Amino acid sequence: MDAMDPTALAYFAAGIGAGLTIIGGAAGIGKLAAAALEGIARQPNAAGDIRGAMIVAAGLIEGVTFFALIVTILLAIK
Repeated sequence: MDAMDPTALAYFAAGIGAGLTIIGGAAGIGKLAAAALEGIARQPNAAGDIRGAMIVAAGLIEGVTFFALIVTILLAIK
């Protein structure tokens, strides 16, 4: 097997892409949760609204992360 085999490079790129996707999603959700907790600490009366917006935003971040993982898997098996 050659070092520059296209299949090996595809698997390598898919692994790097999946890792970067997970890191980005985790960083986004972590930053979102930190900002939401800070907002709740500053304005406890708005906790329900902040929590609801946080859940929606976290769902969107997870959806984009899942989509990126699917793309990397499809690129790896192509």
